[in-house]
Amino acid sequence: MAASHLQGHDVALVDVNPKIGAKLLISGGGKCNLTNRFATTDNYLGDQAFIAPVLSSFDATSTLSFVKEHHLSIEERDHGQIFCANSAKELVSIFGRLTSYCTFYLSTKVLHVTKNEHFCVTTDKGEIHAKKVVVASGGLSYASIGASDIGYKIAESFGHSLVTPSPALVGLTLQKEQFWMKELSGIALPVTLHVEGKRFSENLLFAHKGISGPAVLSGSLYWKKGNITIDFLPHVKSMEALLKEQSKKQIITALGLPRRLIKAFLDAMGMEDKVLSKLTAHERELLCSLKSYTFAPAGNFGYTKAEVTKGGVKTDEIDAHSFESQRCKDLYFIGEVLDVTGELGGFNFQWAFASASFLVKAII
Repeated sequence: MAASHLQGHDVALVDVNPKIGAKLLISGGGKCNLTNRFATTDNYLGDQAFIAPVLSSFDATSTLSFVKEHHLSIEERDHGQIFCANSAKELVSIFGRLTSYCTFYLSTKVLHVTKNEHFCVTTDKGEIHAKKVVVASGGLSYASIGASDIGYKIAESFGHSLVTPSPALVGLTLQKEQFWMKELSGIALPVTLHVEGKRFSENLLFAHKGISGPAVLSGSLYWKKGNITIDFLPHVKSMEALLKEQSKKQIITALGLPRRLIKAFLDAMGMEDKVLSKLTAHERELLCSLKSYTFAPAGNFGYTKAEVTKGGVKTDEIDAHSFESQRCKDLYFIGEVLDVTGELGGFNFQWAFASASFLVKAII
């Protein structure tokens, strides 16, 4: 996106992959969730004061205007998520046309960057000399398409500090007490997940390793080793009212949840399926916990399953008006390599595009 706006300049584009746009191509099931109509600073983990002017300068409407100007067909899904209507290949093709003026160094791995009078970008295929360097290398997620820590290494070599990178938008693993959920692999259902003051009302997916799905992935961005709370019955306003109204029904039919889920939960709690009117006070309490099931996950699925990397180059060491390093003139950091991370749903591509556009205005 940055290179697309720099026509008329002498631009070299370095990519470890043999073709451009690898991450665009694999995201969103090949349709690339390229932005979110409702993106605000509330959807990001990072310094709100740093993020706000960037999103204001190039918001979701700007992204949509950009792709429509280049005749990309789009489709809108739930929660304001915007995808390519046909294929992410069309979006990559647009970027290909707009960057055709660039000198490409594909299948090229950056080893390190130094600066004397000008920058010297040392690669596994030789050196590239430049007046300005933009680091847009992303994070550690998706090593299969060349993700690496090179952006962090470049930043540290010029005196920058990092917020320790870690996997984000990733499934969560379980403590022994929650292993009953592992029996439910493949089941998905709407839940409301609460974590660190944030609330996500979307699907949860039970997986072999633990729990995943949109609610969990977004929740993982804010999780800090403490408790999360899951409401497995978001459609139920009052458990007490439900237990009273459905008093003649068996537990397994009264709650409107998948039978396998109820059975596994009852087994884990040492309860039998019975008519609601015959529940003891303790059993009622256990059943009500499905409305606010609280536990501490053991960890996460790791970088191989993570959509993005949270943490990165500290933004208080980056000029908020230009994305220029405060440690080195003419060195810039944009996108995911910075300590700014969005929730699931197109927010991270929006940040990438917005930070690229913001940078270009400063450079030219």
